[in-house]
Amino acid sequence: QVPMVESGGGSVQVGGSLRLSCDFSKYTRYCLGWVRRDGAGLREGIASISRTGATNYRDSVEGRFTISRDDAKGIFYLQMDNLIPEDTSVYYCVAVWGKCDYVTILRTDSGWGPGTQVTVSS
Repeated sequence: QVPMVESGGGSVQVGGSLRLSCDFSKYTRYCLGWVRRDGAGLREGIASISRTGATNYRDSVEGRFTISRDDAKGIFYLQMDNLIPEDTSVYYCVAVWGKCDYVTILRTDSGWGPGTQVTVSS
């Protein structure tokens, strides 16, 4: 496992936006995704994107978050709009081989990077 490194976190007010980035150049043929910790400190998958660009989202972020990938640059993103305090968490990017959805990405084959903190204040 070679963990990927997240970037782009920060502090915003309710309704604000942030874009997270992750270099996936070591996992170009994998399903990619974003995971965060929930209120109990447990990791929860929130978004995934397959090799073909198919996306899948947890209900709580559907319509507000957008996952995308730039294969030419080897970077994938999580655009987070209309942020709410419940989005406050540490966010991780992961890669997994096989079935691709926001649940299966928790099996991560890339391990866990340091994460990036997102804080949303009211």
